[in-house]
Amino acid sequence: MPRKGMRSLCFSPKTQSFSTSRQSTTSESTASSTNRRRFSESMIEQTIDAAATIIMKWDADTSAYAKVTSLFYESKREALQFIRSVNELQKTMHLLVSDQGSGSEKLVRAQILMQTAMKRLQKEFYQILSMNRAHLDPESVSTRSSRTSARSSTSDFDDDDEIRTAGDSISEIEDVSSMAMSDLKLIADCMIASGYAKECMHIYKIIRKSIIDEGIYKLGIEKLSSSQVNKMEWDVLDLKIKNWLEAEKISMRTLFTGERILCDQVFATSDLIKESCFTEISKEAAILLFGFPELVAKTKKYSPEKMFRVLDMYSAISEDWKEIETIFSFESTSTVRLQSLDSLVRLSESVRSLLMDFESTIQKDSSKTMIPGGGLHPLTISSMNYLTLLADYSNILTDIISDWPPPAKSTLPASFLFSPDSEDSTVPAISVRFAWLILVLLCKLDGKAKHYKDVSLSYLFLANNLQHVISRVRTSNLQYILGEEWITKHEAKVKQFTSNYEPLAWGEVFASLPENPTAPITAVKAKDCFRKFNASFEKAYWKQRSCIVPDSKLREEIKVSIGTKLVTLYRDFYNTHISTVGDERSARLFVRFSPEDIGNYFSDLFYGTVSSGSSSTSSSVSSHHRRQMLRSPLRV
Repeated sequence: MPRKGMRSLCFSPKTQSFSTSRQSTTSESTASSTNRRRFSESMIEQTIDAAATIIMKWDADTSAYAKVTSLFYESKREALQFIRSVNELQKTMHLLVSDQGSGSEKLVRAQILMQTAMKRLQKEFYQILSMNRAHLDPESVSTRSSRTSARSSTSDFDDDDEIRTAGDSISEIEDVSSMAMSDLKLIADCMIASGYAKECMHIYKIIRKSIIDEGIYKLGIEKLSSSQVNKMEWDVLDLKIKNWLEAEKISMRTLFTGERILCDQVFATSDLIKESCFTEISKEAAILLFGFPELVAKTKKYSPEKMFRVLDMYSAISEDWKEIETIFSFESTSTVRLQSLDSLVRLSESVRSLLMDFESTIQKDSSKTMIPGGGLHPLTISSMNYLTLLADYSNILTDIISDWPPPAKSTLPASFLFSPDSEDSTVPAISVRFAWLILVLLCKLDGKAKHYKDVSLSYLFLANNLQHVISRVRTSNLQYILGEEWITKHEAKVKQFTSNYEPLAWGEVFASLPENPTAPITAVKAKDCFRKFNASFEKAYWKQRSCIVPDSKLREEIKVSIGTKLVTLYRDFYNTHISTVGDERSARLFVRFSPEDIGNYFSDLFYGTVSSGSSSTSSSVSSHHRRQMLRSPLRV
């Protein structure tokens, strides 16, 4: 008993105390939970009521005012309140779903309000996109930052009213554009967060795609088939290529760049949505744009201009390649990158094919007409015109030719090879290729020189044509492609040709005079020498008078070389033996030329009729001169 009483005394109070405490805590917790719930329900009702007030105010179905008025244009403050109310309503709906389930009356009301709000935001989104087409055009969007930079650079001239007025105008345009983009982003963020991304994207895609499609159409880009391109006359196709070059530049600088910037900013909160929108808006137009060069590359049209148009298109795409990769970086726009790459490959193949056609045209030239006076052959003129124009594209050609196997040189004589170390792998591929094409030309000219019956004229022909080649090389980008060693080597060949020409053309004249012009000789011998000199010089002069040396530098070098030696030799003979001939009357019979006469006669030599196209011209030829330069017998 005592032990039992002891347990009762010891434990009963504790047990009673614990029980009382637990009942008290439970009661307080229940009351607190009830209060929180009441407070939460009160806040939910207030949130819904507040949202209902502003949402219903702008319900176009129940308000004539809301039907004709834009929320974002009427009051930016109220527009921001509208967005905040919708965002709060969305949070409230999440609470209602988690606390009361989907059947709650409050949730049903909130859902109806949300649908009304989204309908309003869709209308606002559409209106902002439609009414700001001019301010949200790709050019305005893409150049805004550059305009800002340009404006700040003229800040030192703020005292100029005209500049200030222009700056204010630009600033106003930029402010409108920036505000529109900000409003669009605000609406897009709200609609996406509220589960209405699909509706938002649908509106954006329809309006923005129409702008891109319209832009491409205005730039003259149209859908063409390979057969349509093949059927076009070259002049028509040439105009389309010129138009494409300008369209590509504008498209990459403004159209696609601006659209990507706008898309990235409006849908900054979702990479998937921004990709989906930009792809659907731009992909079709971009593929259409970058597919045209491939069609041109495949066409069988042959014209001297085609090579340069192909190079222009290759240059346009390759220069913008980084931008293409950046703007069309999404996986879903990989087809645009692939199309651009395909066009580059096709264009490079076309360039190689046209270079081979050019080489083949030179090799197949079968004309046997001898150029009067050993002047410039049309093949030389047209070929060098073509090559100097090609040299202006050296950077692009370096890229195209870099992995092209070098030509087989076994078909040409060893004496015509590029250089002793031409097999050295350090020689750029483009240098080897250009040197090869000139070698093909020189070999063809060497064959044509053999048609001259007068061997001296054949050497003059070779000297003239090689000098023209060198002159065009020195005055164009070819000098950087071929190098000084190539030029020096071929200048030595010109001197070799002129050295061969001199004794063949003037050998009889030199032979008519004794080796030692001042040695004593009889009067008979002196008269005979003067007679032979008269006849041989007159014959050589009239024969060489018809010869042509178009290059003034080469012409003077030849005249000085021959004239100096001949006049010096003749003057020594003349001064020594003029008195040997006899009196003045006898001298007039046997001596027809004084040393001064010989010099004067030489000044008239090598001025045959030279066509305007034969003279060496500057290599810096702009694109609008190409057609004139390429109008010649050469066709590739």
